[in-house]
Amino acid sequence: MNLHPEERNLNRVAFRSSMYDVLLEPSLSGLCQSEKEAYQLILDFMEPGQMSQLDKLSFLNAVATLSSVVRDQANGNMNKYYPKTLLAKKIETFILEEPPQILDSSVRQQAMLCIVALSQVKPPFHLCQKLDLVNVSIESTFSLPLIMPSLDRKESASLYLQTIQALDDMLQALVMEDMSPNMVILQSFVEIILPWLMMSDKMYEQIRALGTISRLLRFICNFSELSNMASFSITGKLVGTFSILCLNPSQDISTGALEALNYLFIILVLQRSIRPKTEAILKNLQKQFRGNLTANMQSLTLFFRKYLTPVERANVILVALESMINGSPNDISAASKMLKMVLRHSATEVAKVSEIIKLIYYHIDRATEKTAQNTIKKVFQLLVQSHTEEVILTLFKIKDQSQRETHKSWEILASFPKSYQEIMEYLLQKIISPQAPQDQEADHETELSTLIATRAIHELLLVPSQQFEVQTFFASLFVALLFQISSLVTKGSTVAQDGLPETESVDTMSSSVEALKTLMRSSGYVDHMSYIQTLGGWELLVSPESHYEGVTLLARSLVVKNCWHNRPVFSSFIKTLQSPSCTNYFTALVFLTELLNCPDVASVVDEVATKILADWFNCDELVTAHLFLKITEVFAKHKNTIKHLNILQPFVLSCCYSSSSDLAMETFLMLQRILKDLTWYQSSSFIIKLTFTLVHFFEEESEQLRLTTFEIYESVLAKVSRMTLVFPLRHQVLSLLMLLVFHLKDVNAAVVEVCRLILCRIAAILHWSKLKVVFAKNDVFTILSALLKQERSRALWFLKQTVALFKSPQGPIRQVAVWFAGQIIWNLHKAEEEEIEEELAAFRYMQRDPDPMVSCLTVQTFYILEAKEKVMPAKTPSSYLLCMRRIKRRYC
Repeated sequence: MNLHPEERNLNRVAFRSSMYDVLLEPSLSGLCQSEKEAYQLILDFMEPGQMSQLDKLSFLNAVATLSSVVRDQANGNMNKYYPKTLLAKKIETFILEEPPQILDSSVRQQAMLCIVALSQVKPPFHLCQKLDLVNVSIESTFSLPLIMPSLDRKESASLYLQTIQALDDMLQALVMEDMSPNMVILQSFVEIILPWLMMSDKMYEQIRALGTISRLLRFICNFSELSNMASFSITGKLVGTFSILCLNPSQDISTGALEALNYLFIILVLQRSIRPKTEAILKNLQKQFRGNLTANMQSLTLFFRKYLTPVERANVILVALESMINGSPNDISAASKMLKMVLRHSATEVAKVSEIIKLIYYHIDRATEKTAQNTIKKVFQLLVQSHTEEVILTLFKIKDQSQRETHKSWEILASFPKSYQEIMEYLLQKIISPQAPQDQEADHETELSTLIATRAIHELLLVPSQQFEVQTFFASLFVALLFQISSLVTKGSTVAQDGLPETESVDTMSSSVEALKTLMRSSGYVDHMSYIQTLGGWELLVSPESHYEGVTLLARSLVVKNCWHNRPVFSSFIKTLQSPSCTNYFTALVFLTELLNCPDVASVVDEVATKILADWFNCDELVTAHLFLKITEVFAKHKNTIKHLNILQPFVLSCCYSSSSDLAMETFLMLQRILKDLTWYQSSSFIIKLTFTLVHFFEEESEQLRLTTFEIYESVLAKVSRMTLVFPLRHQVLSLLMLLVFHLKDVNAAVVEVCRLILCRIAAILHWSKLKVVFAKNDVFTILSALLKQERSRALWFLKQTVALFKSPQGPIRQVAVWFAGQIIWNLHKAEEEEIEEELAAFRYMQRDPDPMVSCLTVQTFYILEAKEKVMPAKTPSSYLLCMRRIKRRYC
């Protein structure tokens, strides 16, 4: 590979002697005659002027002689005789003057050997002069034409081999520093040689370069201690380059590359393996080296994972990608095979992710072969799996830096469907579980913040060719974005969800809303968006004052417009609510309250989902309790969800006892409404439990609550027949007879009307035909008298029920209770009277009732009962009833 003279001069650094060096007059007393002559010859030839081939060889021989003298001296230094840098510069000139197209003298060879001799004496060469010498020698030697072995060119071939050997000797001598190879110098030498291997279009130049590197690496293998090994940064590039060349169709190149790769592996084993295992690893490596190509590729895979650093692995990948993008068909095939082999294990850590992604992004279109495309997809896929965050950040940087509007960075994912899915899943988790603020002290440019994750989701949703994949993520993305919006709205505007400033919080909000809109639009829900837009849903959603109205409207749009994803969205909400730490549970409950109105959603609600909902019930948290009442009401509307009402019932009924009168009232009104949709067959258990709860509220002071309670009870009995009126409901109905009759004296006329309806229903259910007529038309006293007459056997039970009403807050009810208790006691037999001690005590206590009408009636009743034994022992029960009636009329 020939370089232009100006370009060649740029690769060299000129060295000039100081005045001290020029004026130095060394002592020659210790030199023999031939050595003095050599010194004088050097002085003579250092003068400007043309030199013949013989003069050059004489000069080189004199420098070698003087170098030998200096090397043998105790503190020898070439500068005592002549500046070493000037001598090297003179020798460099000899090499440059050699004709590039012919090898007809040994000047090149002797010049390089002379450099070897100079390298062995002090002072050491500067690195820049070493590089200058190596650059000139490499160019002068590699650019020689191909010399084919033949009888008539035997001498030329021999001279060429000697020159190559001299070059190797010079490289080996110059790479040494303090008795050990310096890997920084080695890297510089290799970087000078590599262009001849990679850029030359002449195979013999490639073979020469490869052989030179291989022999130089073999020389390094002889040393267990290397200086600056940590700074040897081209290991990955060499591994990638040699691995590709191992599959070159040229036998010479593939063999040379295999040897070079083997020597490089030996260096790595010697420097990076555990000492006791080094020998065994080297033996195994030699076996594989002697084996076939497959065995060597397996060795490559092992070294890629075990001995290369993340940066070196990245360099291997970069070399292979560049070959697949810019290389020949053979290089593309070789690079593809090599990458497939080394990337079998996706868990391998790789650095330079951003650089790799950019290379793929900017040059993916140039990889036209199917093999290359598939391999590049594999690389991209593995990076997405193992370095998702870096891939996303890189795509963002590309987007921000790119001036091409038509080529968006995210569209690269259209070529990698699997990577699209994995990135979307990663981003989804990022916004579902953002880092805590204390964990986010890193530079925002190198970390995936919630804002960037949301923007990335938005960008991914805009990729037109990935609409099918969007459908897969719709439900989980919808829920995650809604939760993020909700968190930002409800937590205030001063601090963002992940501890970011207000401006970034606003940006995250905006990005979240736009992502949600794009998600719906890309999923085909244009009508849904129009519905929301018309009703101002987006504005409601981002306003702290109306946020939950916006959530409700968003859910309603899915129900009204019959969204295809309603079921998955429901499942996604339920899944998030499974976690006790769900911070957006209220948003979920608000949304589900509306979404459950969708018949498709209601049809998939099961016991597990219902229990998850019930677990979030909190009667002390009024807003949540109100939501649950709405959810319960929705449950009662659908055939499937009605089956699960019994799960919600304990929580709902507990609201009846709430300290909040508004919540308690709302609960009763809700129960009243849902009873219209319930049947005895579907919900008998729910209805029975409800009736037992109602008992505690028949005596409520609130007239509205008391009326509602009786109305609910009336609705319950409307669903009951004689066949369904079994224990315990039958017992409960009979135990409430007195309460229902007494409330015919309720101060609320509406309650009186409802109680009369209830009594008629009970009579109809129990087939009390005569009493049904009495219940419908007569007053309370007639009804009580008729009941006692027909159900004489239940007199004691009626008495217990009556005594319980002594505590009624309403005076008229207590008054009727006292009157009827007196009737019952009057009609009791001696044996029955012995069982009513507690009732008599309660009855006697009513003489102190705060209502004078009640207390007076109680006193009068006791007089009559006492007279029963003393004055009128033979008085019939009927005459007693007449007497009691007169007393009642007097005080009513």
